[in-house]
Order: sequence, then C-alpha cells, then structure tokens
Amino acid sequence: MRILIIQSRMGIGDMVIFLPFIEAISKKFGTSVSCLVKASSKSNEILKDNKHIKELIILDRENGNGKHDGLLGTFNLVKKLKKYKFDKVFIFNSSLRYNIVCRLSSIGEINQYPLFKKQKQHLINTAKEFLKIKLNLDVESNPKIIINPKFIELSKKKFEINEKKINILLGIGGSGPTKRVPAKIFIKFMKIVNQKYDCRFFLATGRSNEEQSILNEIINTELNKSCIALDNLSINEILPIIKNCNISICNDSSFSHLSASLGIKTIVLMADTPLIYGSYSPKMFPIIPDGFENVTHNTNGKEKINPEKIFAKYKEIIN
Repeated sequence: MRILIIQSRMGIGDMVIFLPFIEAISKKFGTSVSCLVKASSKSNEILKDNKHIKELIILDRENGNGKHDGLLGTFNLVKKLKKYKFDKVFIFNSSLRYNIVCRLSSIGEINQYPLFKKQKQHLINTAKEFLKIKLNLDVESNPKIIINPKFIELSKKKFEINEKKINILLGIGGSGPTKRVPAKIFIKFMKIVNQKYDCRFFLATGRSNEEQSILNEIINTELNKSCIALDNLSINEILPIIKNCNISICNDSSFSHLSASLGIKTIVLMADTPLIYGSYSPKMFPIIPDGFENVTHNTNGKEKINPEKIFAKYKEIIN
C-alpha cells in the first residue's frame, strides 16, 4: 500500500508539530509513508532517520514562481504524483486545489480536512479531530526527532562538549522581528546564570542582518569565551549539538520546536504568537511578557520578557 501525506505549511516548526500525526498514520497501516512538503520545512534534514517516512516529495510553490504554482503548476504536480500510484492520501489542509490534484492523480481514497474551513482552524486540535474521525486514532502532541547516536557522539567530540558544564542552547533568532527577543535580555540572563552555574552557551540563529545583529551584540561582551555561534551550520549539523545540551532557551522559532522534539526541556520566550506554539509539547515551558496573562499575534511583548523569570524557570528545570 502506498500512502501520501500532504503537509503544505512552510516552516520547520510546522513540520515538527505534524510529525506525531504523520507517524500515527504510518503505524496504523504498518507501512512507511511519502510526504509532500515544502523545501523550507527542512524535512530532508529533520526526517532523514525517521523510519516512518519512506520518501519526501518537494512541493515547489514560491510566490507564483514555483513549478507547482498556478494552473500549469497544478498539472505539473498531478503529473508528478501520478508516477507514484498512491492508494490513499491524507491532506492536512482544507484547500480544494489539493483535493482536485489528488483526484486527477488517480488516488483512490482521499482523506482531507473539511473543505473551505481554513478560518479559525486550531493548529493541533484540527489534526487530532481529523485522525479521530478518519481512523479512530487518539494522537498525543509530543513530536520526537530521531538522530543516529553516532552523530551525537561525533558532535560531542568535535565541539568539546563537557558534561561537567551546563550546556545551554540559546535560540536567539526568529522568523519575524516581533518574535526576536532583544540581545540585552539574553545577556542579562546569561550573566545571572553564570554567577551560580558553570555554563557554555550555543547560540542558534539565522543569517539575516537582524539576527546577526543580536548574535554580534552577545558575543561582543565578556560572555564571548563561553559562547559558540552555530549560524554557519546546517540544521543537520545543529541537531546533534542540541541533543548534547542540558536545556534550551529559545524565542518562538524553529529551534524551540527542534529542541523540544529532541527531548530537551525547552523554555520558550513567547513574545508575539499564540501560546500553543510554545506549549504543545510536554518538553516546552513558555514564558510570557510581564503584564500579560496570555500571548497571541500582535502582543508585541518582546521587550517585556523578564530575564529573572527565565532564570527562575531554568532553576526549576535544571534542579
């Protein structure tokens, strides 16, 4: 039996969040599945050791310029999917387009979110309800990324990771400016924690000018000697480093999702997105801005994340 999963969201975090649902389908039918995903999800790096994923099919949609954009792109996608001769498809999306693509691709059984009901869909509960209705499955929201143990050990040696120290991943980047907590807040936390613990900090961020500015502000302090920047490494190279850490403290970014799914207890600094993104995993411990009882889009609370609160949660976890 050949099964296709369509998960068309673009982010790394989105791919991580949907992992339990993809794996549940694989286990239900006793076969590995194929996934239609965007390259920006970095699935090729995240899922390479996942036995439930047979293969990745890249969905090339790039603001109207991709091979699968527009009417011609629809037929290109149909042509591509037809070659696989899928028996079933599970579409984690309410788009009519994917429904039509699957019908034209001669996929016999099409399972999909309710059509035309994209508005106000809960990121996780909608997926849970979908598999409960279609397959009578109860799926726990606890994503797990698998890494070959030899790469964890190689990374430990390469970066001279000392188990006698507290190794901390700091996810200082973020996909949007309102998610990126200022460098001064990370610096204050780092100074506080260094007073009582022997720490080493691994700084994870992207290459945008704004993210590099935060990175440089941190490493251009006296903390520099205890910092290692990871911005020149691929996700594939960073994953085993994260696995060697004792704890992660991250903005709501790809690194918060990755570290929690690697089993690392992760403090998530929630500045401007719905709380669910930083609390869906039992390994996540969200911190919200001072003066707020909740956080969502347009909270704009990055300046009000309290480093003392981060440290208090850190002590609670590390002890």
